[in-house]
Amino acid sequence: MERFFELEIAYVAIAVFFLAITAFVTTRDFMPKVAFKRGMIGVFLLFAIMINLHYMVTVKRMEGVAEIFNEGKTIICENKMRRTISQSVLISKELGWRLEGDYFKNPDFERDFLTARCVDYTPMAPKEALK
Repeated sequence: MERFFELEIAYVAIAVFFLAITAFVTTRDFMPKVAFKRGMIGVFLLFAIMINLHYMVTVKRMEGVAEIFNEGKTIICENKMRRTISQSVLISKELGWRLEGDYFKNPDFERDFLTARCVDYTPMAPKEALK
């Protein structure tokens, strides 16, 4: 459950905000009496489905990234600390990275990288090479 909140807390906060707006609008005098019940159930179900789908896709990608890293391949991660020159970091075992839980760690870097913010780094071959 800790992993769910770590990954989805921002989306849960947005859902709560929209539920509050729905509650405010559906309790106005000009709305039908059933609007509150239908509106709250509808908005809740919509956000619950979307958040759960996003969580499942993210966890599947995290597991894939960890598997690729353990095979010795290179991973590319988003670097939000440095926005000037390079916005991504290449991660591999050869470069001294290790995987602890869901985080990539390296003694040369001051911050860790969550596997949810990483993808497989496989350079694309030119189209001419594929012919």
